[in-house]
Amino acid sequence: MEKREHLGSRLGFIMLSAGCAIGVGNVWKFPWMTGQNGGGIFVLIYLICLLILGLPVMVAEFSIGRAAQASPIKMYQPLEPPGSKWHIHGWFMLLGNISLMAFYTVVAGQLLNFFCRYVVGAMKDMTYGAMSASPVQSVVFSFVIIAVCFGILSFNLQGGLERVTKVMMVLLLVLMVVLAIRSMTLPGAAAGLAFYLAPDFSKLTGKTIVSAMNQAFFTLSLGIGAMAIFGSYIGRDRALMGESVRIILLDTFVAITAGLIIFPACSTYGLDVGAGPSLLFDTMATVFANMAGGRFWGMLFFLFMVFAGASTVLAVFEMILACVRDLTGWSRPKGCLICGIGIFLLSLTTALSGSVIHFQPFYPGSGFLDFWDFIVSTNLLPLGSLVMILFISGKRYGWGWKAFKKEANAGKGMKVKDWMLPIVRFVVPAAILFIYIYGLVTFDWK
Repeated sequence: MEKREHLGSRLGFIMLSAGCAIGVGNVWKFPWMTGQNGGGIFVLIYLICLLILGLPVMVAEFSIGRAAQASPIKMYQPLEPPGSKWHIHGWFMLLGNISLMAFYTVVAGQLLNFFCRYVVGAMKDMTYGAMSASPVQSVVFSFVIIAVCFGILSFNLQGGLERVTKVMMVLLLVLMVVLAIRSMTLPGAAAGLAFYLAPDFSKLTGKTIVSAMNQAFFTLSLGIGAMAIFGSYIGRDRALMGESVRIILLDTFVAITAGLIIFPACSTYGLDVGAGPSLLFDTMATVFANMAGGRFWGMLFFLFMVFAGASTVLAVFEMILACVRDLTGWSRPKGCLICGIGIFLLSLTTALSGSVIHFQPFYPGSGFLDFWDFIVSTNLLPLGSLVMILFISGKRYGWGWKAFKKEANAGKGMKVKDWMLPIVRFVVPAAILFIYIYGLVTFDWK
């Protein structure tokens, strides 16, 4: 087995991990989830879930990965007590990442499609529904995303993934700030900002809480090992609590800024904030069509969206690749080729769902995107996060609090404290389990 690769800098680790967290979940899913769940009250509950649930899980996942120095498929083995079965979760983490890419690559491909339309000026009749209903467009642009990202990963870690992600993340943050300022200065933007930033407690429901928790785990890519793999690539010179806080702050900044782009614009042009998954595509296309210099602003917007989507695709592909290489011993180029083919074939289920394949798993109008998202967001993310919390906080049967705290606190920076143990051992698991069960009971099955 070749020597394990490591990242070349702390900035590379933060940007790479943030790149995994920051993506379509922030700028595509977060705004439409906010629009459908009451605006400001959803944002408030989401921020609470990030702090109480997301932060402990992220520190746990980084710590397990760094201590094990292995991919998620093998990271439990050196840490778990002899004879225990924690390592079974490794296979579910691999399944979760593969399921995520089965629809995420298609959404990223649609973003690339929109960007290319703005570049060439072919914006007429450009809608999310039309793109999804075209099998050729869906398949071709998904293939491009998969081929380019696995092509980048075929190079060594520092030369490929780390270098590209640093550049992409900086450009992403700059573009978002520019677009947010542009949107907030539109006439009539104040009403959109009020809906987005002022919590209305009369709109608080159980569904709001469930959606906020699932979105917190989705946007941070927690519970399926995507963060653990980057923990395994970083040294022990920095404590992991502080690094996790920085990554969550970056992630939250992008999510909040995405809302600052979309909701003021919706208010200005009288567009439906509850439009659902099509909100980003159709709403922003309408906004740019009615905006001076709209083609330029639209090109910038969907360029940053391609960056956001590709950053997560790269990070999750790296996790899948690391697992496969740990299992097979393949080189990076061979692993990239075979994994790329496999992910592309699986993504065809989503790419063709709006045209060739007619599969409605839950209710009329649902499809493979909803199916894969249900597996990942509703099940594997919260349950995987629960397993990791139990593993690091268990009294007798897991890795244990002392071993976890020693690993998490290695190096300079913010430390895990013993007073946090009751919260991590009891409050976090109980909250995750209760919200998960409530979500299943109230899920829209038909």
